[in-house]
Amino acid sequence: MLGDGRCFAYHDDLATHKILIPAPVADNLPLPEPAFFALPDHTLVGLHGTEAAAFAQAQFANDVSQLASGQWQWNAWLTPKGRVIALFALLRRADDDFLLLAPDYPAEVLAAQLARFVFRRKLKIAARPDLHVSGSFSRPMAARGAQAASDGESLELDFGADGGPRTLRIDTTRAAEDAQAQARWFAFDLLHGLPRLPESQREQWTPQQLSLERLPAFSVKKGCYPGQEIVARTHFLGKAKRGLVALGAAAPIPTDAEIELDGSPIGKIVAASPGEPYLALAVLPLEHAAGALGAAGLGLNDIGLRDGLTR
Repeated sequence: MLGDGRCFAYHDDLATHKILIPAPVADNLPLPEPAFFALPDHTLVGLHGTEAAAFAQAQFANDVSQLASGQWQWNAWLTPKGRVIALFALLRRADDDFLLLAPDYPAEVLAAQLARFVFRRKLKIAARPDLHVSGSFSRPMAARGAQAASDGESLELDFGADGGPRTLRIDTTRAAEDAQAQARWFAFDLLHGLPRLPESQREQWTPQQLSLERLPAFSVKKGCYPGQEIVARTHFLGKAKRGLVALGAAAPIPTDAEIELDGSPIGKIVAASPGEPYLALAVLPLEHAAGALGAAGLGLNDIGLRDGLTR
């Protein structure tokens, strides 16, 4: 959040939102410190060793070879059938040192699953419970786009998009909890097409069905990785028939709920915000008839996906 807390409200067909407007600051006065809040649903896994890059390139869907030290990218780990196990931000801290930032996935579980594929490669994979993730609705001090920044104690990532600035911070300090800010962060992700997949939605969808080309979080040009053949075939043969749609409602939208168009099943909710504004992402046919959308007795509005999270 920005400024001194003064606000105005505007109304649309989704909800009433509050936007904080900063007060003018004199040139000779210090800027206020941005308020950071904990993001406990974001966990960290470290990959370290001389073959860490080779392992990541072979296992993950995006092209890790294009990632310079100090940069990060959206990436995904897929099943051999091309279904998304996990979607995450991958930060390359050095040639042989990576941090995997995973929303909604326990780090210990993910690290153990990845470790099954290390075989004789020279790397270590481990959860990093010593590091904590926090967020702020403010512009990063130094990070821009895919370029991260560090002051020696904290890592800073630019998570902003068309909806406004955001800073994600990784360090050893545990920030205060703020349920309202956490819900707003979650909704921001959904509105910009970042699926926040609960356990029930893992291994259910291809990258194209989750519209991950918008981030982008996968490559169709790099070498082999689990699920690559299916991803490439879908891309080059133009067989993607479903994608993400952002939906709004006047009340909480149940995750996993069936979407209906004029009473007939048409798709499914894959992620829903825990608080206001009530948003959800659904996988729907890219082409469908006009009509009334609903789920679990709620009327739904197609509010359109925003851009800006591309890295």
